[in-house]
Amino acid sequence: MSMHGSPASPRATTPAPNLRLGSAPDSWGVWFPEDDRQLPYDRFLDELAGAGYEWLELGPYGYLPTDPDVLADEVGARGLRVSGGTVFGDLHTPAKFEETIAIVSKVAALTASQGAKHVVFIPPLFRDEKTDAINDVTEWDAEQWRTVHAAANRIGRQMSEEYGVTIALHPHADCQIMTQPQIETFLDGTDGDYVSLCLDTGHVAYGGGDNVDLIRRYAERIGYVHIKQMDPAILRQVRDEGLGFGEAVKRGVCVEPPAGVPNPADIVTELAKLDAELFVIVEQDLYPCEPDAPYPIAVRTRQYLNGCGLGARHQRA
Repeated sequence: MSMHGSPASPRATTPAPNLRLGSAPDSWGVWFPEDDRQLPYDRFLDELAGAGYEWLELGPYGYLPTDPDVLADEVGARGLRVSGGTVFGDLHTPAKFEETIAIVSKVAALTASQGAKHVVFIPPLFRDEKTDAINDVTEWDAEQWRTVHAAANRIGRQMSEEYGVTIALHPHADCQIMTQPQIETFLDGTDGDYVSLCLDTGHVAYGGGDNVDLIRRYAERIGYVHIKQMDPAILRQVRDEGLGFGEAVKRGVCVEPPAGVPNPADIVTELAKLDAELFVIVEQDLYPCEPDAPYPIAVRTRQYLNGCGLGARHQRA
């Protein structure tokens, strides 16, 4: 596929009315609240709207304004709407539980203030995001899993009761919920009334999992979706060389459709069968990237996904 033209359109597909397409700061190379290699937030919002997206995930807390009124003004002025918030939090270290509750509560409050009901929860990585150095255990033992289940259930219940949001656990490369068995262990030990799965298609593929199988077998647990694709050749390098996710991203592991795995059309087809309204948020990990790189990718990605039946009825032309 040419990186300078529009991607080839997939075969004509019936629009999926239960799916709403959005994007996130991640697709503009934003990983941190502040970083001199990232775009200022106003340019990100301008480009997100200009690329034809309606829905917005908030990204790292502190990148966008955290004053609810300021955020609402910035988002609303561009015709955007908030789909959810994002937070990193430790579930497996009891001594960090209160700290985790505090930061999740801040994100949940901000998310709810914008009328959104989903908080994407990402466990901390066991590698440093900038150096890839391993700084934690890479597998949880049985006792740690019990701690994780109990902490997730407690956080999920508290956020639901206090803010009316659902916690959506996000599997992630270089964390202890990455492989499909780990994802299933998490889901099997948590309460579906308060804890859902943020199905990140790229991270599931990164961990060697089967997205379609997860959608079919855990349909009732999928509460939110990040759609992305990974380059199989670089995934082989990750496994052969023991690379961290930061290095994999620098090598271009996360690619725009229709390249990479899984096939986004297959994901949309399966999600469209579910009896649920779902946000499907584009995330193409680009940190760090040149400031002019994300916008044309975002446009081509939206056009391609519209052609798969995703978001065509909800987005501006």
